[in-house]
Formats: sequence, structure tokens, C-alpha cells
Amino acid sequence: MIQDESSAKSAIAKGQVSGKNLDYVSINDILPSDAKARLLTGFKDLDIVLGGGFLAGSVTLLTGQPGIGKSTLLMQVCAKIAKDVPVLYVSGEESAGQVKLRAKRLGANSEDLSFASSTSGNDIAKTIESGKFKFVIVDSIQTLSLNELTSAPGTVSQVTNCGNLIIRAAKMTDTAVVIVGHVTKEGTLAGPKVLEHLVDVVVNFEGDRYGGFKTVRAVKNRFGSTSEVAIFEMNDKGLSEVQNPSAALLAERQNTDGSIILATVEGARPLLVEIQALVTSTNFGYPKRTCSGFDINRLNLLIAVIERRTKLKLSDKDVFINVVGGIKLQDSAADLAVCMAIASALAKRKLSEKYVVFGEVGLGGEIRSAFRLDQRIAESKKLGFTHAIAPATIKDSFVLPVKDLRDTLIKYMK
Repeated sequence: MIQDESSAKSAIAKGQVSGKNLDYVSINDILPSDAKARLLTGFKDLDIVLGGGFLAGSVTLLTGQPGIGKSTLLMQVCAKIAKDVPVLYVSGEESAGQVKLRAKRLGANSEDLSFASSTSGNDIAKTIESGKFKFVIVDSIQTLSLNELTSAPGTVSQVTNCGNLIIRAAKMTDTAVVIVGHVTKEGTLAGPKVLEHLVDVVVNFEGDRYGGFKTVRAVKNRFGSTSEVAIFEMNDKGLSEVQNPSAALLAERQNTDGSIILATVEGARPLLVEIQALVTSTNFGYPKRTCSGFDINRLNLLIAVIERRTKLKLSDKDVFINVVGGIKLQDSAADLAVCMAIASALAKRKLSEKYVVFGEVGLGGEIRSAFRLDQRIAESKKLGFTHAIAPATIKDSFVLPVKDLRDTLIKYMK
């Protein structure tokens, strides 16, 4: 301990002597980052998520479950960007033959699209520093290692130092870099949190790997909003943007008990999704609560509100919630739709198939307002719905105003 303290004091003393004055300029003389040319991905919604495309010198971290489509998306992006600037795809997980098969299937055959197979962080950083490429993909950071470190690839020290080296090279040469990162079983980014702090943009690729829609959203973005979302679907030609997701999500809907249409908003895009609920008698002493696409803690809270503020009893019932299409809701206005779906399934009563629902539910059972009201209503009208069961604060003839959860269930669950 004494030795560590003396070493730290020695380092501070040396730092005071070796430091020099910084070179500084007026803030008015600095060229804004947005003034630099952006590289467009070929996907309009993905460009919006990124803040207008990939910015020169930016570093983006892309994460997602195995098999979700990260490599497919990046190859399609490479094919588009390679038409304008030289692109390098570096893979530490796949051979050249494997990548060639994917590139052929997706039509990525540009002369300016190059490939390299490497797990050396030193070599990748040196190649970026050469300035020959304006866009570089690194797949993935967990496979890289530095020659100077003896630890295994994927460890905290390797991921942190490889990330630092690549980021420094990208900033030095104004090269846009995308780094692919692995995720844990819980779906969060694997590795040190410092990696998320170092990069400019962190993008999550979410959805069901076996079907349904897949969403891309930014959880960190130094160049734009983190509220935008791009919705994709997988086909034999790769990923394609879903132009009208609301119609696609409702195409196979059957108006049964436990089915409620929610008018939600993903980023700046209004979306109609089906909330399904199934309520059955529990066979065990402790009732089961399961949900797909909705927060389980929020579900438990809403069940407690239903039991306390209405006459419905769920203490001996298993409750299952499903958001159709693989969509993961982060909208507080989904509360009312979930509550009505549970009540509908329990009472075996249907809501009119021409009604949509949205609104936040408070602990007192009150229905609170939601954001982007005009967009929700406009999307509902466009798809042929006649009314929206929504908070009473909205003044619109389309809206059937409600103030209390109990009164809402009594009035509309027939």
C-alpha cells in the first residue's frame, strides 16, 4: 500500500513537469461535426436512427442477439456505401468464403468493398490509420486482441484497449467505423461499460430471431435523437424496411377476448399493435406472470392496480401478455391497453373491433395523458378505426374520454 502511494505521488510529480499548454481555438472557429459529409446506409429509417447516416470519424457500436441479422444488415449497408467510398469489412469470426456467400446473396459486389480476416487489434488499427478506407466494419470486438497483452480475447482489458486503439485511429483519419459487440443472456452489451462511453453511437438490434419484425434503435447517440426506431423484416434477399408496419401487424388479427389494439409511438412513428392477454387458473400456489414485448415489472404493477381499484381478482390466476409481431414496447401509454386486455380475457368479453386504446394508468387507477396524441389518432383513422378510448384530457370527437380504470372496464367491456 505504501509502495502504491509513493508510485502515485511520483507519477503526479512527473506529470506536473512533463505537461505542456494545450493548443486551443475559439469555439466560433470550430467546424461543426454535422458539416461533414454523412454516409447514407440505403435505409431511410436507419439513417434517421443514426442522426442522418454515419458521420465521418464516428464510431458506432452495434449489438444484438446471435442470429438476429447484424451481419446481414451490415453487409447490405456496405454494399450501398461502397458505391460512393472505399469500404473494408473485417471479420474475426467468419472466413472469407462464408462472407463471400453472404455478399453474393445480398448483391454486395462492388469493387470498392474489401474484406479482411483478422483478430489483431494492432493490425486493424494500423489499416484504419492508412486512410485508404472511409468506412470500416469490425466484426466483432470480442474476438480481437492486442499483441502487448497476454489475456484472452473478450476479456475486459482486451476489449477496452482494442476499442481505444480503433477509436483513436478512426478519429485520426476521419474514418466511420462500426464495431459489432456481443450481448449477454439478459440482452445487455457484454464486456466493460467503458466501451459504451468511448463510442459515439450505441445501436441495439432487437426482435425475434425466428420471425416477426426486428427493430433498430439507438440507446446512445451524440449526433441525434435516441427516440427514433427503424423496423425491418427478414426475407430471402436480406432485411427490408417495413413501410406500413401497422397494417402488417393487424393483418391476421382475430377479434377475440383478450385482444386489444394499442395506438403507440415508436420514436416519431405512430404504430398500431395488438396486445394479447391470456388469463387462466393457476395450478400452483404462486400465480405465474409472463410477458413478451412488455416489461414484467410494469405488468406486476398493473395487476396490483387492477386488483386494488376494480372488483377483478387475479391472485389465483396466471396472466400471460404478448405484443404481436415481436415489438418491444417502451411506451407508458400501453398501460390502459394491457389492463383492458387482462380484464377482457378474465371476463371473456370483447372490445369493439373498431376501437383503439392508449393511456397511462396511475396507481390510483386514474387514466393519464400520453405524448404525440395527434399522430396516434391520425394513424388510427388511416386504418379505419372509428374511436379511441383515451385520456379525457384530449379534446377530439374521435376520442371516447375516460378518467378512471374501473369506470372504463364497466363501460366498454361488454
